Amino acid sequence: MKETRNGMLIVISGPSGAGKGTIFKKLLASDESLSFSVSVTTRGPREGEVDGVDYFFIDQAEYDQLVAEDAFLEHATVHGNSYGTLKSQVQRIMDSGKHVVLDIDPQGAREVMRQQPDCVSIFILPPSYAELRKRLYTRNTDDPVEIERRLGNAKGEIDLMHLYDYAVVNDDLETAYAQVAAIVAAEKQRTTRYFPVVE
Repeated sequence: MKETRNGMLIVISGPSGAGKGTIFKKLLASDESLSFSVSVTTRGPREGEVDGVDYFFIDQAEYDQLVAEDAFLEHATVHGNSYGTLKSQVQRIMDSGKHVVLDIDPQGAREVMRQQPDCVSIFILPPSYAELRKRLYTRNTDDPVEIERRLGNAKGEIDLMHLYDYAVVNDDLETAYAQVAAIVAAEKQRTTRYFPVVE
């Protein structure tokens, strides 16, 4: 049996605190055919984050230059910081035969979906707003004003869930992860991407 595959672009998105980052990391750790594209951001690194591994940390002037050069597949300013996914990074990974997974906020996800309508888009939801609030306060990465802003944004983000191909409720991490992994496994077998040759 001979087979070839085209790389696909997978977008995992959802409101802050829904658990998209945790599911994204579990997915990458469990499937060698998946890779992620390191995004650019103007925000400072959080504790433990490494430049060029978690993000490319740049200043606003560098970011504006990349925007002017149309270097981004998507870019957005979220919660006062600018982020972007480099077209060159995504294409390089897909050209190598791997699938690219993006962990991005809903604003950026919608731009990717507009530019790349054949991408696979998955929206991660919290089981409730009360649980979302609890998660944001528990993870201890933002001050209370920032958390309340993120909670305010979440309602509008969830209202646009219908724009995505799939929705997964993260009430239990292992269950949510298994559902996302099943979606990815099924999408790999689409005949637009998978080309087996029976000899």
